[in-house]
Amino acid sequence: MVGPIQYTREVAKEAKRVRWPKSRVLVTTIITVAVISIVFALILSLEDLAAGTLLQQLKSMFSGWSK
Repeated sequence: MVGPIQYTREVAKEAKRVRWPKSRVLVTTIITVAVISIVFALILSLEDLAAGTLLQQLKSMFSGWSK
């Protein structure tokens, strides 16, 4: 098992070998992910609203059937 100091050195050494993305690619990717996340959040919100409305309608339709 490796100690914490040796582990930290190995992580720093490996991080220097990583090929980091260029700034332009990074910004484009971040914007793309943000836009897709917002779109899916809106879709899920609309589906949740529709399901809630449907359940409310069903509840009001069948509320008169109680004993």
